[in-house]
Amino acid sequence: MPRQDPGEPYYRVDSPEAKTILDQEVDGAVVVDVRRPDEWITGHVSGAIHIPIDDLLDRVEELPKGKKLLFICAAGVRSGLACEVAASVGFDTEVLYNIEDGTPAWIENNLPTDYGE
Repeated sequence: MPRQDPGEPYYRVDSPEAKTILDQEVDGAVVVDVRRPDEWITGHVSGAIHIPIDDLLDRVEELPKGKKLLFICAAGVRSGLACEVAASVGFDTEVLYNIEDGTPAWIENNLPTDYGE
């Protein structure tokens, strides 16, 4: 069940909840991985968009409009920041999600993962 802490412009979900959202919103949700390239190649959510957090402001136009954006990193910190950045440039807070348990938990839960570039 998505949770929202007071003052946060996004919802918090764990990996299984994120997978449920992706399954329910086949064309209406996308994962955005904000980790570094060296982290990305070690395993990432299948079908995810890769935009490192340090590049996000310069590449914000690459974020799909009209979809739920599920941000992920390694432990939920950079993805939370990415949600804040997206909200600050005008994305509706209702479509912003932080997968707070991160990519290692996604992989441990045997959810769809790709490796390499």
